[in-house]
Amino acid sequence: MKAVVVTAPGGPEVLQVQEVEDPQIKSDEVLIKVEATALNRADTFQRKGVYPPPPGSSQYLGLECSGTIEAVGEHVSRWKVGDQVCALLSGGGYAEKVDVPAGQVLPVPPGISLKDAASFPEVACTVWSTIFMMSRLSSGETLLVHGGSSGIGTFAIQIAKYRGVRVFVTAGKDSDLGSSGSEEKLAACKELGADVGINYRTEDFVARVKEETSGKGVDVILDSIGQAYFKRNLDSLAFDGRLFVIGTLSGSVTELDLRVVLSKRLTIQAAGLRYRSPENKAVIVREVEENVWPAIVAGKVKTVVYKRFPLSKAAEAHQLLETSQHIGKILLFP
Repeated sequence: MKAVVVTAPGGPEVLQVQEVEDPQIKSDEVLIKVEATALNRADTFQRKGVYPPPPGSSQYLGLECSGTIEAVGEHVSRWKVGDQVCALLSGGGYAEKVDVPAGQVLPVPPGISLKDAASFPEVACTVWSTIFMMSRLSSGETLLVHGGSSGIGTFAIQIAKYRGVRVFVTAGKDSDLGSSGSEEKLAACKELGADVGINYRTEDFVARVKEETSGKGVDVILDSIGQAYFKRNLDSLAFDGRLFVIGTLSGSVTELDLRVVLSKRLTIQAAGLRYRSPENKAVIVREVEENVWPAIVAGKVKTVVYKRFPLSKAAEAHQLLETSQHIGKILLFP
C-alpha cells in the first residue's frame, strides 16, 4: 500500500508518499480501506520528532480516518466486511489501509458522506472525553473555547450549544498568511452557534468574559494554548470553575498561585487521547456514539471542512495547518 512517510524529523518537506507493507490485523481489530483522513496538530509534532506514537502503534501519521472495512479479526462481532465506518486511531491514517481495534470504530452517521466522516472521530472523542466526561459541563453553564475556529473549536461550539451551554470563543489571525482573517473566523464561530466571539489579537479575553458574565466568569474553559493563557484562564473562571488543558502551543511550564485555586474552588484538569489504553478509548467511543452521534444525525452538529488534499500533497496540507489560517478541518484522500 501507499503511505505518507516521515523521511526525517523536520518541516513539511520531509513528508513523502512511499510504498510500504500492508498492516496485519490482530484478533480484536479490523482493517479499514481508507477513504479519507484528517489532519491534527499532533501530526505536525510527530513529523518534527517530538511526539512519537504509542508503543505497538503504526509509525505513520494520522489519528482518525473514514473508510470501508476490508477484514475483521476472529474476535470481532459487531463489524463486517463492507461496513462504512470512521475510526479513532493511534496512528496510520495517512495511508491506503489501517488496522484499528474494533472498539475504536464508529458507524458513519446518516447524512454524512464517507469522506467527510473522517473529520469527526478525533474532535468528537477529544471534546466529549474532556469537558463533558471529566469536567461535567452541563446545560445552563458557560464554556470558553480557545481557538474557536480550529477543528476542535468548531466541533466544541456545536455540541455545547446542542446541550444547552452558553459558548464563548477566542479566535484571531496571527499573520498575513492565508485567507481567513480574524473577523472571518469569528463570524464562522458565530454562525456555528457561539454566543460571544473575542478577537484575541485586539481584546483582553478576561475583561470581555467578566463583562459578559456580570463579573462572574465562565464555568469551563477548553484550552490548547497552555503557558501564555494559564493565569488569565484562572482569572476567567467562576467559582467552582474547571480549566481543561489539551495542548501547550505557547509552552508547557508556568507558575501557579494556589491561593487563586483555593479561594475560587477551581479544578485544573489535563488529558491527551492518543496514549490512552484501547479499553479506555473504547469507553470514550461508545459514549460519543451514544451522546454525540444523535446530534449529528439531527443536523445540530455539522462537518466543517476547510480544504481537501490528495495524499501526495500532505506536505502542502501541513503547511496550511501550521499557518493556523484555516477554519475547521483539513482532509487528505488516498
